[in-house]
Amino acid sequence: MTDALPDRSDAIAALEIDRVGKIFDVAGRRVEALRDISFSVRTGEFVAIVGASGCGKSTLLRLILGLDTDYQGEVRLDGRRVKKPDLNRGIVFQDHRLLPWLTAEGNVAAALRRSGLPKSERRQLVAEHLKLVGLENFADAWPAQLSGGMSQRVAIARALVNRPRFLLLDEPLGALDALTRLRLQDELARIVRHEGTTALLVTHDVDEAVFLADRIIVLQPDPGRIARIVEVNLDAHRDRSAPAFLRLRDEILGTLGVRPSPRAIATAA
Repeated sequence: MTDALPDRSDAIAALEIDRVGKIFDVAGRRVEALRDISFSVRTGEFVAIVGASGCGKSTLLRLILGLDTDYQGEVRLDGRRVKKPDLNRGIVFQDHRLLPWLTAEGNVAAALRRSGLPKSERRQLVAEHLKLVGLENFADAWPAQLSGGMSQRVAIARALVNRPRFLLLDEPLGALDALTRLRLQDELARIVRHEGTTALLVTHDVDEAVFLADRIIVLQPDPGRIARIVEVNLDAHRDRSAPAFLRLRDEILGTLGVRPSPRAIATAA
């Protein structure tokens, strides 16, 4: 018997993107990056955003994080417009961005410096989150001593240590080799379920989106706009080779204008 995804049909929409547009001034030329983007994210949901390069995925994530407030429309958390970053939103980038002069433990602890928590509680939170990502035995390791996958685990622990309501993921596994990426997809699914965090993932990898997400927002470029929103009605523990998984992946690839190989079509049939 497999575990089904929890029913979130009545869950609260904690994040609302309402008719969002974004225009950049590039060398005196107006470039429309996003147009009329609207969707909501329910509490506890894992949403993936997929699309070709240049469709505005990372731009949208910056608006949600509060790094850019010059845009049209509204980005709202709990009904209030996002005006700046705060501890309720943690982010993991494609580049782990660890501080090389701090150990793994020190890098995670750096996220708690403004938390106001007692030192003993901060130390306990750091230990708990290093254990959560499987690095409790590497607390004293320097970034140069860690593999790419291990460094990304530290970055995930650092993003989660403040117990944010939202975990924003900007191609967090994109720079890793294929095998490490698959392993960390499993770990990321486990970690998000364990923490109960609402997650928003930006990725080019459709397989990754289908494997991790409850819902997938497909963007098309020039300007970035929503092509479709797909509900992922698959079991929580997903088999990448299952026909239902492959059919959904190929359906999304088709929306993106990518034709699956004949072998993939035969496997999914």
